[in-house]
Amino acid sequence: MIDEEALGWVIRTRDPEFTDWDGFTLWLEADPAHASAYDALMAADNELDSIVPVEPVAMPVAANDPGVRSRRPLRWIAGGAVAAALVATVSIAVFNRSDIYSVTTRPGEIRTIALDDGTTVEMNGGTTMRFDRKDARFAALDAGEAAFTVRHDVANPFRVTVGDAIFEDAGTVFNIVRTAAATRIGVSEGKVIYNPQAEAIALPAGRALSDDAQGLRVMDVAPAAVASWRQGQLVYANAPVTQVAEDAARSLGLTVHFTPQAQAMRFTGTIRLDRDPVRFFAEAAPLMGLSAVRQGDGWLLKEGNGSPN
Repeated sequence: MIDEEALGWVIRTRDPEFTDWDGFTLWLEADPAHASAYDALMAADNELDSIVPVEPVAMPVAANDPGVRSRRPLRWIAGGAVAAALVATVSIAVFNRSDIYSVTTRPGEIRTIALDDGTTVEMNGGTTMRFDRKDARFAALDAGEAAFTVRHDVANPFRVTVGDAIFEDAGTVFNIVRTAAATRIGVSEGKVIYNPQAEAIALPAGRALSDDAQGLRVMDVAPAAVASWRQGQLVYANAPVTQVAEDAARSLGLTVHFTPQAQAMRFTGTIRLDRDPVRFFAEAAPLMGLSAVRQGDGWLLKEGNGSPN
């Protein structure tokens, strides 16, 4: 259903007379998967252009409708045989393309992708990304977390698509997190440009950017803290406890819940990523001023210190 909806928006937004940008924005923001499906279809621009007729297609006018002299021609037909043929053709062209492929890691799994241009992508657990066999300078982070060590090329910069945002490298080591509520990037070496064709915010080493419910914010970050999960630890400066739990869940394959009081707390410090959940929470929960209680396959963080059980 998402693919079909995305195709409908591709058809409508490519119409030069399209005006429902508010509706399109609401649809994108309703589910992170919407933007991913839309991006995948729009990446097939060449295929679409070869399918769409050059001349506008006129809607038929009923012969017995004297009150209507003519109807405005439309480039895209929303229904009927032409639309059905278009849907079928685009679906085949896009979703069966062998050059675009996805990689997904399970929670707790880490995977390294070596691209043909010399760039290395380290995917944390619970992460989904897309790559292009024909373009080693492209990657898309759909969900989760990944660290990038990029071979710089001024003439052909490496770009990472995250939802409707683009991060462009300038000789860089950086880490990006994408959740349902936020996108975060930290730079440890070189420089990244956020949305080079729009805001064009430069992020040198030691800078981070967050885009969440509070808006777009740029802040300082310790370079050693960027992608610290690769060294088996998590480093924070006044971070929400919910962020700490999300990061631990990705790296260790845990499910974490909170009481309202615990959810409102923040944390500064370093937490070791022990693979044993009991040992992890025995160390991590008191550091955050919390206690951890096992709940089935998951854990509950609540106010007050105490040993996990």
